[in-house]
Amino acid sequence: MRPTFFAIPLISIFALTGCASLQSSDNFLGVITPYRVEVVQGNVVTKEQIDAVKPGMARQQVRDILGSPLLTDVFHADRWDYVFTIRRQGAEPQARRVVALFDGDKLKSVDGGGDLPAEREFVASIDTFKTARNAAPLALTEAQLKALPAPVKPPETQAAAPVTPRSYPPLEPR
Repeated sequence: MRPTFFAIPLISIFALTGCASLQSSDNFLGVITPYRVEVVQGNVVTKEQIDAVKPGMARQQVRDILGSPLLTDVFHADRWDYVFTIRRQGAEPQARRVVALFDGDKLKSVDGGGDLPAEREFVASIDTFKTARNAAPLALTEAQLKALPAPVKPPETQAAAPVTPRSYPPLEPR
């Protein structure tokens, strides 16, 4: 009876230690990769958006360009905080903060907190399917258009019957 009394807690401790080590690793024996939830919070503010915002703009104009701020403080009504964080599997986590300061209804300044990415750079940084993006373009070049065969003109019929327009019932009763 005594050996089992000590064996059960000892085995339980080893089992719980094993579970904790599974949560900290990205895969189990190189075969199973656990699912990680993508967490996106806030507004994406790009370099193009910051360049479009100028001092002296009204609050509504700033909101139209940058979107609604994630944080507005009752005690600091002249400050809007745009915070953005993303954690996506297969991509580096990102965190950015942009602060817009107002003087009444007019924008006084915008602090981007460093280098903001351009829209294409941002999309490339979170794109985990990079191999699928090497698709052929959907438009033909001028040389490809000239290389296409000329369309065949359909033969004319002798006397085509006159086409009568269709009449449809009214959508609403009168």
